Formats: sequence, C-alpha cells, structure tokens
Amino acid sequence: MSNISGIIKSIQDIMRKDVGVDGDAQRISQLVWMFFLKIFDDRETELELIEDDYTSPLPEHIRWRSWALDTEGMTGDELYDFIDLQLFPTLKGKLNTSGPSGKRAQVIMDLFNGTFNYMKSGTLMRQVINKICEIDFNTQKDRHTFGNIYEQILKDLQSAGNAGEFYTPRAVTQFIISRVAPKLKEIVLDPACGTGGFLTGAIDFKREHYVETNDDEEALQKSIHGFEKKALPHMLCVTNMILHGIDTPVNIKHDNTLSRPLTDYTQKDRVHVIMTNPPFGGMEEDGIEDNFPANFRTRETADLFLTLILRRLRLQGRAAVVLPDGFFFGEGMKTRLKEKLLQECNLHTIVRLPNGVFNPYTGIKTNLLFFTKGQPTEHIWYYEHPYPEGVTSYNKTKPMQFEEFQPEIEWWGNEEDGFAARKETQYAWKVTIDDIITRNYNLDIKNPHVEEKLQLDPAELIEKYDTQQKEIADLRDQLKSILSDVLSH
Repeated sequence: MSNISGIIKSIQDIMRKDVGVDGDAQRISQLVWMFFLKIFDDRETELELIEDDYTSPLPEHIRWRSWALDTEGMTGDELYDFIDLQLFPTLKGKLNTSGPSGKRAQVIMDLFNGTFNYMKSGTLMRQVINKICEIDFNTQKDRHTFGNIYEQILKDLQSAGNAGEFYTPRAVTQFIISRVAPKLKEIVLDPACGTGGFLTGAIDFKREHYVETNDDEEALQKSIHGFEKKALPHMLCVTNMILHGIDTPVNIKHDNTLSRPLTDYTQKDRVHVIMTNPPFGGMEEDGIEDNFPANFRTRETADLFLTLILRRLRLQGRAAVVLPDGFFFGEGMKTRLKEKLLQECNLHTIVRLPNGVFNPYTGIKTNLLFFTKGQPTEHIWYYEHPYPEGVTSYNKTKPMQFEEFQPEIEWWGNEEDGFAARKETQYAWKVTIDDIITRNYNLDIKNPHVEEKLQLDPAELIEKYDTQQKEIADLRDQLKSILSDVLSH
C-alpha cells in the first residue's frame, strides 16, 4: 500500500485547487466523510461474505462501489450534481430506518447531519476519490492504516487550531485502561469521546481478556458508549468503531452531554466505568450552566464534566479523568466540587504528568485522577511521573511512550485490599484527607521528596550564588574583549 502521509498530502494538494474549500478545517472535514464512505463500503464487502442475509442500509446507487470505485466513472458536473443533489440529501434524511438495517441507517444519517460537501469541482473530486480508492481497508493492515490516517489528520488539525480539543496521547489512554481494567459486561462511557481513543482501547482490552464466544462479543458491543458534540471528531469516532468491529455504533451519540439537565440522569443512566479527557480551558455556551445545581454552576467545561461524571457513575463505579493543574488549586466552585468528589468517592490515586505530554496541542500541565464512587476518601496517593532518562520534554516526533508507565504499574497494587502493597518512593507519597481539608481542598501538592533534595544550607546557597556571579562577570569581560577586538579592526 502507498504511503498514507503521501496520499493524504496529495489529496489535500488537490483540494487546495478547489475554490469551495476554505482552510485546513474544511479540507479535513471533506477528507473524513469521503474516507468514511470508503471504509464503510470495504466493511460491507466483508460483511456480505460472513453474513448470508446482510442488507445494506444504503440504496444501491449511492454505495461507494456504485459511484466512486470506477476510476473512469462520473466526473465533472455530473459527479458534483450527484453528490450535491442525490448523495448528501439521501445520507442526511432519506434512508430507511426500519427493518434489519434500520439501526445502521440511523447511525449514518446522524453522522451526516452535521457534514457538508465543500468541494465545487467534480473533476478535482474525481481525482481525490481515485486517490482514496488506492487504500484497501479490508487488508490485515486496516486498523494500522486508519491509525496512520488518524495520526496524520490530527497533525493537520493542529494547524487548524483545534486538535487539542479531542486528542489524548495513546500512551495515556493505554495506561488508564490498564489500571481501570473494565470487565466484559461493564458499561464504559466517555462523555467527551472525541475520536474514540478511550473507547477503542476499552474494546481491545475486553477482547483480549474476555471475549471467547459470539455472546461475549455481543455483550462487548452493547457496553461501549460515547458522546461527542462536534461533527468531525464524531465521524472519526464512528469510523474508528466500525474498524474495531462495532458495525452498528448506535451508542456513539453526536450530542453535548452537558446540554441535558443534571437531574434528568436517573439510576438507569449510571454506568460502571467512565474514562475521559474532557475539554479544559474553554467555556461552554450561555445557558449550559443552568442545567446544573446552583452551587456547581460554571462555564468552565472541565468542571461541568466532572460534576456530570459524579452524577453518572454508579455505586462502586470507577473513573479515570484527565484534568489540568488549574482544577487542583482553583477556589470557589472548584473547592465545592473537590469537596463533593472527596465525600462521594475514594480518590485513591493522582498521577501528576510532566510538562509537554500533550505537545504540540497544548502546553498545559495535566494530571490523571483515579476514583471509585461509594465511600469517602481517607487518603490520596500521589505519583509524580518523571521524564525518561535523557528526555527533557515531549514533542511530535518523540511523544510519551506506554513503557514509561511500567514503574507505576509495578507500584500500583490492588484496590480490593486498599492498595496495601503501596510504599512511598522518590516519586510516590500519601496525603491524608485531614491534610487536604486543612489546605481548603487544594490538591496541588508537590513531591516532598524532591523538595528535600533541593533544600540546601543558606551558606551553601550564598557560596553558589557568589560563584555564579563571578562566572557571569568573567563571561562579560570576555565578551567585551572580543567586541573591542572586532571594532578595532
């Protein structure tokens, strides 16, 4: 198969010639819906072989194979008119949602409701389609292929300015899933699922550890739930689900979970596991905060999501949430929210990540909070994740690796015995709830072992300062001498 990065680059070069596509965000949106239809058609080809009675949710004339597969097929005005007047109107609202393929049809209509065709040139569209047809998503490399496309799209989204809104480093999702360890029939929810990193990770984990029969697979498919309010990441997430064998991802909703009044969520809405990286640093639209109790109203998105998580988690349910440092030391509503968290849940572990984990999407320092609902917190274990030896920061070419979490995994222990095996180390320390209350619920607690290392005798500090000042003066004199020589010549 051709180089994915090269194919996407050539597709976007073609799109740049089209007068209807304005900027990276529109180019990426155009690319994603086209890839979805190709991937869906490839998956249908496979389903037709393994299911005797498979029925497509799409009318024959709008299936990818009917209008796109022939490289010498429709082009120019004929192709543009077909997409604009037949394909999109059908995908948006004219599919048959009854019968055996009704659920799949509904998923597709929900998907395309917020999707648009930006390209105006049918000739350029034909060139793009032919490039996409070079990729076969039914080969053994299909997931890897989409993984490469997904990574490339995220890199491109960075220049569009919004990749960080739904991107979580793979190493972080893998570590969280390995610690939460969802069981086969436990409902897993990500209320801000983005492109589906936590959900696909949960699928892989359950398949590896539990799925042995068709009934197991059916239980798995029913257990994966997600919400994403933005059309582009939602489409990427649904595509990701299909490539992970969830052929009818009806539980991946295109919706803002914060737009529903908190009191509307009842016992039947509560779930076993929540793993999420909610958007932070942003503000929700006016009126969203009115869906929450008065003492927990805010427009800070991450705080609203944490309030929602506490509501939707069932007793003995487990959660892992990525939150920024600002939540730790924030006051006012944040203090009340932290108090609620610690009273209703056992916040047993906080992993403090180093700077740059989310580079290049954001430089905000983040933390992983692990908690179980049903009993109050008595103490919190902190673990400060260090950089690997020789690394001073992360970037696009050298991101965080899952293997770096091996020390935490070995230290972790079991929640069943209250993590009795845990011991303080140079990176791990324990804080009691009384200390937290004394600090007015400020969770921004530094590693005491690092502080001990930095404590020096005042005389030593003065001597070190004097030495540095002398070195600076010597360097200044050398620089003056060099400049003097240059100017004299």
